[in-house]
Amino acid sequence: MAARKHILVLLTLLTASCTAEHDGRPVPGARSSAPAEERPQSTKVSAVVDGRTVELANGSRVRVSLVAEPTPCVAAAAREFATKTLLDKEVGVTSVSPGEVSLALPDGTDYALAAVRAGMLRTAAGVDGGPLTEAETEASRAKLGLWSCGGPTTQTSLPPSPSCVVVYRIGTQWPGAFQADVTVRNIGSVLIDGWTLRWTFADGQTVSQMWNATAAQSGADVTVTNAGYTALIVPDGSVTIGFNGTMSGRNSVPESFTLDGAPCAAG
Repeated sequence: MAARKHILVLLTLLTASCTAEHDGRPVPGARSSAPAEERPQSTKVSAVVDGRTVELANGSRVRVSLVAEPTPCVAAAAREFATKTLLDKEVGVTSVSPGEVSLALPDGTDYALAAVRAGMLRTAAGVDGGPLTEAETEASRAKLGLWSCGGPTTQTSLPPSPSCVVVYRIGTQWPGAFQADVTVRNIGSVLIDGWTLRWTFADGQTVSQMWNATAAQSGADVTVTNAGYTALIVPDGSVTIGFNGTMSGRNSVPESFTLDGAPCAAG
């Protein structure tokens, strides 16, 4: 009889213990199944396509999430804003959806929020409420950027957005000479079949040898014609040419480029 009582007491204790573990309180040692918050990946912006689209150091092209494409009336200003804010800067990149990211500036500011607050971009369709909407309202009231644009007549009188981006990079430099690479990217929707690139040096530089294209120079003006194997530039594609040059003193980067007579954005 005593043994039976001991068994009953043990069963009672076990039942109470199980009840305590399942009464809604956390069980010691249990792990949360919630996914860890994604941390931004640090990288540099290597090129700016427009106010919303950039290229990262790994060569990938991404768009900033939650904002719309730049409107025609501020497209140039939006790109300049993005260039000053992002180009060659270390940013925190968080993937939002395929091809779309959020960018955190070195001081932690969200780029989309900064661009909307300055009137360079507006919120995308479907964004309702929150800091972006508040920033857009403030920019609209202050008539900043796109909110100061005129009607359709003002917009249609503006020149079309560039269909090309030129990235000019000085690789190595030594007394009296240097080596540089020039990348031409087709950001339009039409295949480029044969091209002529032009720029003007500001400091008396000269091109002494070029590869992947042919160069001709008259004074400060340089004209570059594709080689047979670099003639085609598909939409969203690029070609890179390189050259050795001479200089005396300063060696500044050309300020502007044209491709087949049309201006290109400088990356």
